[in-house]
Amino acid sequence: MSEIKNVITVEKLEKYFKITREALEKLEIAVDERSHLYVVAKDFLTMAKSYFQDAEYYYKKGDYVTAFAALNYAHGFIDAGVRLGVFRGEDNRLFAFG
Repeated sequence: MSEIKNVITVEKLEKYFKITREALEKLEIAVDERSHLYVVAKDFLTMAKSYFQDAEYYYKKGDYVTAFAALNYAHGFIDAGVRLGVFRGEDNRLFAFG
């Protein structure tokens, strides 16, 4: 019997919470405060943190699907900021860059 892979388990959520939490802790803004991109960096960081908090809220409520979606949005803002160059993120385990 094949393994079911379309289920959001506690283990899967905990794995992605750990990765996103660590990415948020290591994340650094890479642009000067005087740069017009600084506003973008701050906005992306606010959105990533907000979605991470949403994920925690939904996880505690037992809504794993919404929690997983919020985690993906959080990490999407992180990765977009790294790709755009407004965040520093050299750890390919935590950040998409290239």
